Amino acid sequence: MEFLTGSVFFGLLLSIAAYELGMTLKKKTGLGILNPLLIAVAAVIAVLALTGIDFETYESGAQYLSYMLTPATVCLAIPLYEKLELLKHDFKAIMAGIVSGVLTSVVCVLAMSAVFALEHEQYVTLLPKSITTAIGVGVSEELGGIVSITAAVIVITGILGNVIGEATLKIFKITDPVAKGIALGSSAHAIGTTKAMELGETEGAMSSLSIAVSGVLTVIAASVFAQFY
Repeated sequence: MEFLTGSVFFGLLLSIAAYELGMTLKKKTGLGILNPLLIAVAAVIAVLALTGIDFETYESGAQYLSYMLTPATVCLAIPLYEKLELLKHDFKAIMAGIVSGVLTSVVCVLAMSAVFALEHEQYVTLLPKSITTAIGVGVSEELGGIVSITAAVIVITGILGNVIGEATLKIFKITDPVAKGIALGSSAHAIGTTKAMELGETEGAMSSLSIAVSGVLTVIAASVFAQFY
């Protein structure tokens, strides 16, 4: 154990192993609740708690995964390029859907903050909850939010979207592939996009587009809505 924890790559190896465990469980059971990322988070916490390894030791190696976050997000443009003609054909409807998703997100945060009497710092912390971490933490920091909580909320939002997204689409009888992709991408960012890609190529492409556009629009919307509370 000392040999492993002494390695600069300990956190990286533990994260990969934990995620692989989640992937294996998801493939064998087919249960949506067994989201690989959710399982990975739980497994890492369990290992650190049981072994007494401090978070700093884990983070020193796990941080290398963060360096791949932005390139991985950019790679999501590939399926979008393959569906470029569809984007051109339904451009207005697609943009309207993404704008609606962004506005729904920030308005819901505003309403929830009013209901639960949150402080302004807590309010702006939650505003970027539905966009990718690479953009969301920057927005939170700029608005004076609690960056660590923002990062956690973004991950939780993505996992929830991934787990309940498909069932929600079925409940509301949303069958159009473009609508499915936009819904998942604008509400659950990259983690939701992984579910969209499981549903189909069109869903994945539209969800990938939603991540980028929602990120830009949320930067603007969050700055405006931060003044409302």
